[in-house]
Amino acid sequence: MTKQDNRSVYKTGRSPCFEIPTVNRPPRYASPVVELRQYTLKPGQRETLIALFDREFVETQEATGMTVIGQFRDLDRPNMFVWLRGFESMETRKDALSAFYGGPVWAAHRDAANATMIDSDDVLLLKPAWQGAGFDLSGSKRPTTAEAQSMSDRSRLPGFVEISIHHLRPGAEAGFAERFQAEAVPQLAANGARLLGAFISEHCENTFPRLPVRAGENVFIAVAGFDDGDSHAGFQTALAASPAWRAVRETHWAGSTKPAETLRLTPTARSLLR
Repeated sequence: MTKQDNRSVYKTGRSPCFEIPTVNRPPRYASPVVELRQYTLKPGQRETLIALFDREFVETQEATGMTVIGQFRDLDRPNMFVWLRGFESMETRKDALSAFYGGPVWAAHRDAANATMIDSDDVLLLKPAWQGAGFDLSGSKRPTTAEAQSMSDRSRLPGFVEISIHHLRPGAEAGFAERFQAEAVPQLAANGARLLGAFISEHCENTFPRLPVRAGENVFIAVAGFDDGDSHAGFQTALAASPAWRAVRETHWAGSTKPAETLRLTPTARSLLR
């Protein structure tokens, strides 16, 4: 989804590269290419966009060959809508996005979607940080639109997701990921977090320039899941009191170019990731 449909070609100065999808991947084991999208919305418009998105833009995007991984409310920024989608490769990303944004569903609903937005260009293009670090959605089941609509605010499906974004020097992502997997992941698990996925920047050329991405970024992203907000709060308290975690932070965060960003998110009723 993009607020501006008639933008000039976005040039990255990089050569295109196309990944070959991994064969025999288990069903819904997402995704070699992932977009993390953060939309700034007009005041009071988040629920309007969520209702439209969950009703019109889930199955219709997936029909083109992409996976709608998760949709979220940002607890700290009431006018932010955060979502993730995945692709089998950069080439299939081009094909899927071309089909969706050139198709009848987006044409029918883009004006209503764009009317909720101030900015939709905050997009990070990512790939799994190590083998097996992608989202495993094989056991996930998305409620139908009717089931989601029947849920009241108090009966939304449970779940809490934290996304941490670490900004690194160019070329530092692989080393950071290796240290994170060896040292930080055990600490997260010991203190009650489920690591749902870990990603680094995908530096291939943007194959669908109609939708810009944040070129030149060098990030490592960890996505952790919790049963609910109380579980997340307990996790934060445990980490703050942990000497082992403080040691990990001092070692890992020293190479960052600026403080890490933390997104505290609650899934919409139709989010697979939660």
